Amino acid sequence: MGDEPVDDLPAENLPVGETLAAVEATPPLVHHLTNDVTTSETANVTLHWGGLPVMADAPAEAGDMAAGADAVVINTGTASTTDVDAMVDAGRRANEAGVPVVLDPVGYGATPHRVESVGRLLDAVAFDAIKGNAGEVRGLAGEEATVRGVESVGEHDAGLPDAARALAAETGAVVVASGPTDVVADGERAYEVSAGHERMGSFVGSGCMLASTLGTFAAVVGEGAEPPSSTTEAALAACVAYGIAGERAAERDPAGPASYRTAFMDAVAALASERPALDAASRIEEV
Repeated sequence: MGDEPVDDLPAENLPVGETLAAVEATPPLVHHLTNDVTTSETANVTLHWGGLPVMADAPAEAGDMAAGADAVVINTGTASTTDVDAMVDAGRRANEAGVPVVLDPVGYGATPHRVESVGRLLDAVAFDAIKGNAGEVRGLAGEEATVRGVESVGEHDAGLPDAARALAAETGAVVVASGPTDVVADGERAYEVSAGHERMGSFVGSGCMLASTLGTFAAVVGEGAEPPSSTTEAALAACVAYGIAGERAAERDPAGPASYRTAFMDAVAALASERPALDAASRIEEV
């Protein structure tokens, strides 16, 4: 799965508004097999973008739900061995049905179980997109990285686009490395996306919510004549829209992290309904 490299993707024409319009018109069913800690956040952000979230992780139905969904998001943050069995089944069924699949390898590298679980998934499932923090992406690309719990530790900016490109080339997926500056890469090209606010890290789940945003946007790739026409476009649009929502929430100067989280959700819903013209050209740089 994944994408052929994008031949021409001028940032000023990045189809953020068109992608949001396509989500509203569909709306896509986004099946999550996800982190128990952030189920509510990921369901709500999917809903606020205009998608239909479902969290059917029971082994008896995970595959059936995946086959009938418009996208599947797999997050290994709290995955037991039984959970991974269900994820493998759901991913395979989604592949068979031509449904895009997003992997969020939360905490990859922190424990042998997490490494083994993500390895099983990568061996069994063709992913359209992989979204991780810098440490997770570097680790999956075979580089030395430090992950403590589920957090990336240390300075990871230098060479991150190369690691993301390498992982994309190896897996065939579009790779999103999230951080203060996001990196979006296919097997040949990488882009840096400058959007967001430091307060987005003040509550648990913001990374998981970006994966759900990516799944929601990837669900409408190739739907009708309107953009997005590729997973790369969808990933760039997702990072820009998600980051701008974070900036707009901070502009309201919420008193604390809980009120900021609420303001962020409100900002997502407002962007989805209003679809304002966004200055993507100043946010994206090919590297």
